[in-house]
Amino acid sequence: QVQLVESGGGLVQPGGSLRLSCAASGSIFSINLMGWYCQAPGKQRELVAAITSGGSTKYADSVKGRFTISRDNAKNTVYLQMNSLTPEDTAVYYCNLINISVRGVYWGQGTQVTVSS
Repeated sequence: QVQLVESGGGLVQPGGSLRLSCAASGSIFSINLMGWYCQAPGKQRELVAAITSGGSTKYADSVKGRFTISRDNAKNTVYLQMNSLTPEDTAVYYCNLINISVRGVYWGQGTQVTVSS
C-alpha cells in the first residue's frame, strides 16, 4: 500500500552534516505520522524524530538541538537534517509512516549513516 524510499546516507566526519530524505508513495492518508528511527549493530531500533501531518515534532533526547525533522506534504517527503554528527550517530536510519485512520505501519529499507574520521 505504501512504499518509502530513503536517500542521503553516507560517510561523514565528526562534526559534519547530512540530510536524509524519505519519499512516500501509494495510499497515503492525509492524517499520518512520519518519522526516522535508527538501529546500530547489536542495539534495538530507536526513535530519532517524528512529525505529524500538522507539523508537530518529537525528538529523542540525544538529538535535540542537533537534528531537525521536516516534511513537504505536497511531495509526500520527510527530511532529517543532521548536524554536529558524532560517531555515536552511526547506524542504519529507517523511515517510518503510520496511517492513523487505518492503523497502517510502513517502513523503508534503511540508509546507512557512518560518522568517522
